[in-house]
Amino acid sequence: MTSTPAATSPSVPLNDARPADHPAVASGKLGVLIVALGTPDGTDYWSMRRYLKQFLSDRRVIETPRLLWWPLLNLVILTTRPGRKGRDYAKVWNHERDEGPLRTITRSQAEKLGARLAAVSDRVVVDWAMRYGNPSIADRLDALQAAGCDRILIFPLYPQYAAATTATVNDAVFEHLARLRWQPAVRTVPSYYDDPAYIGALARSMRASLAGLDWEPEVVLASFHGIPQSYFAKGDPYYCQCAKTVRLLQAATGLDGKRLRMTFQSRFGPEEWLQPYTDKTVEALAKAGVKRLAVITPGFSSDCLETLDEIARENAEIFRHAGGEMFHLVPCLNDSEPGMDVLEAVTRRELAGWI
Repeated sequence: MTSTPAATSPSVPLNDARPADHPAVASGKLGVLIVALGTPDGTDYWSMRRYLKQFLSDRRVIETPRLLWWPLLNLVILTTRPGRKGRDYAKVWNHERDEGPLRTITRSQAEKLGARLAAVSDRVVVDWAMRYGNPSIADRLDALQAAGCDRILIFPLYPQYAAATTATVNDAVFEHLARLRWQPAVRTVPSYYDDPAYIGALARSMRASLAGLDWEPEVVLASFHGIPQSYFAKGDPYYCQCAKTVRLLQAATGLDGKRLRMTFQSRFGPEEWLQPYTDKTVEALAKAGVKRLAVITPGFSSDCLETLDEIARENAEIFRHAGGEMFHLVPCLNDSEPGMDVLEAVTRRELAGWI
């Protein structure tokens, strides 16, 4: 039996995507949105207060019952902390651009990643956002969709997964998608704590940084941002992923567990956090006779307040005050060639099937 071709309108060729009178709509692009933690818009009291309120109101970040947390946050913390944190930010502020270093570096990462991916496909559009502060995730998702991106890859810039970091980025993405009539297809980048490209880049960066010193560290600390111990007890995999990163970095650099040690920084409030604490370890090492110490921060994709001020200034002072002499912070991967190699490798892998 011979089949009869389906009837088609002679005015609309079969290979045309849209009728001639169809409204102009951008489509067919692939978006990549890299997302960093966040930064205040300024170092003044009100800019800091807005940023801290958004950050510390996130139930992923602070799991304390709201009945207890809201009075403490609004009556105490947001009254006293903005001024102090504003002074800290002023010490690392990019005054030329009038912005925090995290915003400067994240923008550069997006620009460089976009240039690299342009060689792969001219359909890829790379943008950047902050989970807290500006530019917001919602704003940049809208911008990508307006640019014709009907498929978007969300890349939280956290090598190790934690509910308070990776998960809250994804929460914000899906909360915005829930308000859209026409949603793009979305993928999220998984943690990459043991990715060979990431471990290799850390090892290369650490070797290059230490080779520039005229002294050799006796100990290197791998300092990660901490989380409350209770979050780990509830099933957060963060500690385990940090530990594996350190084990792989030890193997890649040839440093054993005495020369390269894992610690946790940036604890907040009276609750017990993941240990050993970075500041207490720094002090104890100096008191035990260690004179030369270096710190690498593998959990931070970009240098920020927690690396440039908390480690390079506060912990350096702790070390020297306790009897240490030489202290060095290994820069984050930032927008360096090794750092961009990691972002490109992970992005290309997660775009597989879309490109």
